[in-house]
Amino acid sequence: MHSSKRPKGGRRNFLLDVLLPSLFARRGGVRHSPSFPILAEGQVCLTWVGHASFLVQTPRHNILIDPNWANWMIVIRRLKRAGISIRDLPDIDLVLITHAHFDHLNRRSLREVAARQPVIVPSNVGNLVHDLGFEQVREMAWWDHWDFAGLSLTFTPAHHWGARYLADRDRGYGGYALSYGGRTVYHCGDTAYFKEFSEIGRRLRPEIVLMPIGCYDQPSKRVSHITPEKAVQAFLELQGQVLIPMHFGTYRMSYEPLHEPAYRLLVAASRAGILSQVHFLHEGVPRIF
Repeated sequence: MHSSKRPKGGRRNFLLDVLLPSLFARRGGVRHSPSFPILAEGQVCLTWVGHASFLVQTPRHNILIDPNWANWMIVIRRLKRAGISIRDLPDIDLVLITHAHFDHLNRRSLREVAARQPVIVPSNVGNLVHDLGFEQVREMAWWDHWDFAGLSLTFTPAHHWGARYLADRDRGYGGYALSYGGRTVYHCGDTAYFKEFSEIGRRLRPEIVLMPIGCYDQPSKRVSHITPEKAVQAFLELQGQVLIPMHFGTYRMSYEPLHEPAYRLLVAASRAGILSQVHFLHEGVPRIF
């Protein structure tokens, strides 16, 4: 299925085909007020806020990754509500940022969740969060490792780019593998497919993989987001056990329709024989693994 592509010879216009229709689309989604579970040792709980934003909970930690509650990113409108309000979050122990793009590093959201806890960012991104109310800003490069209150974190490579502004140079980007109590959750960040997925699998053995599947049919033609089919290939190379899709259905930032990434993922996963390992989360609904 490639419904985001027009017939041969057709011309596409991002303003007319994507941005303007988004202005008039009805915003979907439901905002929940969840009751977060008390976890036993060996359990993890995941709550998808939307887009690439997750609350990851262990029996000892509440961790936010790429928190973003913005209804607008300059001219791009949020089309699905955040699944949970910031005021309904538990006390957050640690915040992780995968890269400086506006849909992942949202300064307003970060200021609201900052409560003198540490924040981890890629190399050369710290200056964007220093004034927001965090106790410690820690920068990490690929394969850097840090232990935090019994939690093991590794910053992983990705195939993407990190500039926030046109004049930016050398801002880092990547993903995070979090290990605690024999469980490992891997948030890939933004990435296209690249051969290092196999190395990440060998070195970190991620069990639960938070995998982006949208924003692959970009106006710029830049290959910086993974397709659903390649996401399945990457998951197999990672040797993961649970694939949780993300980075789709919240903002329309490329030509493919909002529903297309999930459909293509299901088809690809079925063909690869891993359909039972794909778990779609509902925004704002905690899920124990």
